[in-house]
Amino acid sequence: MVSAGTGCAIVAPEAVKIEAVNTGSALRKLGVVARVAGQQAGRNRTVRAGMGAVRTMARSFGRALHQLWLELTGVVFLVMALSGGAALVREYTKYAAGHAGAGRVAVAAAFTLAFAWFGLSSFWRVRKKSEGS
Repeated sequence: MVSAGTGCAIVAPEAVKIEAVNTGSALRKLGVVARVAGQQAGRNRTVRAGMGAVRTMARSFGRALHQLWLELTGVVFLVMALSGGAALVREYTKYAAGHAGAGRVAVAAAFTLAFAWFGLSSFWRVRKKSEGS
């Protein structure tokens, strides 16, 4: 039995270094194999045609997803502009009754106009992109 004061290690410190070298060497070999396999696949007409189809499909999906994103953000901004418009009406009625200052009406108007602009410009970008392609 080994006493606690001797400091005997179960694994030698060199084993960690050997493990790191082996992992790096294995990754390097895997990279070489992948590169050679890619070169061989690039010479095959069927693989090249399949890769072209995948690129075309990804480009098409990417454009459709971008258009959907612009439309979704446009709707969100327009909904926020509508809520700002409701706040504008509420603040204006308070202002007309003398219970609120003009600054609150101005802030509500600026909010409404800014978000309406963001929403509409998002839809204009969608239209410009769809006309361009």
